[in-house]
Order: sequence, then structure tokens, then C-alpha cells
Amino acid sequence: MLREAIKATPIVGPALRKLLARIRKRRFSSKRYWDERYRQGGNSGAGSYGKLADFKAEVINRFIREYGVQSVVEFGCGDGNQLSLLRCNKYVGLDVSRRAIQVCRERFAADPSKRFAVYGSGSAAPGAYLSDLALSLDVIFHLVEDDVFTAYMRTLFENASRLVIVYSDDRDLEYLESIEEHVRHRKFTDWIGANCPAWRLLEHIPNRFPLADRFSPDGKTGSGSFADFWIYERKS
Repeated sequence: MLREAIKATPIVGPALRKLLARIRKRRFSSKRYWDERYRQGGNSGAGSYGKLADFKAEVINRFIREYGVQSVVEFGCGDGNQLSLLRCNKYVGLDVSRRAIQVCRERFAADPSKRFAVYGSGSAAPGAYLSDLALSLDVIFHLVEDDVFTAYMRTLFENASRLVIVYSDDRDLEYLESIEEHVRHRKFTDWIGANCPAWRLLEHIPNRFPLADRFSPDGKTGSGSFADFWIYERKS
């Protein structure tokens, strides 16, 4: 009720909203948020289920086939539901949540082609998980802290020998205006352009179900996304 009252106040509302957001930003930890979310029984979110998961699997599996990808590393594997739709010979999944890693290990216990590890400071040194393809799916816009974002991006590209596939949006929006505390929109392609000279953008694939597709024909809430695919290839 207090939040709605603040929003409704013409002048004071925005100022107070930004002040509260600054306080929230200083206290927020993306690692703590996701660890608690999985420990409380939460999942990886709508993007890893239903039509969005099918769309993502279709695109990723196509690149795996066309480029003869033999090994995949994913930074932010979540609960493994998206992984269940991927077709790869060798896979390593990392996540900041110990609970998520436990869930994945149990889910894929009978599959020796897949292994999992907790991602954290020092756990993924340059090349520690070097693979043909590095994946980042629905992760970048959850990296609220600047230092966490920078470390993650460096690790992502340092552990890819041929391809990097990113599924995210690519726009700068003021974090203080973000609706949810665990979401921060970044124009990550600018960071790649400035810090990854050995890589080039191979393809940008718009989402088949953009956020405008929020409602199905019957009026029920759908699962559109603001994320697109951005595929990077190491320059020869």
C-alpha cells in the first residue's frame, strides 16, 4: 500500500522511489537472492519452461548441430529444466546457488555426460571450463552489481573456444526505475565490443515470443520475454 501511495504522488513519488531503490541496491546480493529462491522451492522462472524453453532449445540445438559443438559450459544453469531440452555430448553447468546445483546433480545423476559445480569467486579461473560453446541464458539482466556483471562476462568469454550464446535483452535502463530488485537491464553488447576484441557478433535472433505477447488468445497470462539471442563467434 505504501509503495502504491508513493507511485501515485506526482512529484514526491518518483524522488522517494529512487531513494528507496538506492537503499535496496546497496543491500541487494544477486547470489543471496537466487540461493534463497531455490532453497525455498522456487525454480528458474518462466523463461526455462513452456514455449520459451522450447524456443531457446530449438535455437541452441541448431547451433550445436551446425557447428559440430562437442562441449558446452553454461554459467547459470538454474534448476536444469532448460538443460533437459538441450542435445550435447558434454556439458558442464555452473550456478551461484548450491541448492540449484544439488537439484541438477540429482536430476541428471544417471547421465555421465553432465557435471555441475557451484560458481563463485575463484571457481572458474580463465579456461577452467573451456568448451566449444559457452551459454548465458536469462542471466545477464539478473546481475545487478557492477563487479558481479564484469566478472561474469569475463568468465563467460574466457571459457569459450568457439562460440558464446547469450539470451538477454540489450538495453540500458536505470536500475533505480526497475520494477524488480533482481532485474537490471544492461546494454551488454557495448561491454563485449570494448573488452572482447577476439570476438564478433555472428547473429542476432529476435525472440519468437516478445514481451508484447504477454497474453494468450484466451486472455490468460502468457510468458513473453524481452530477451533475444545474441550469438558470438571467435574471430579466425
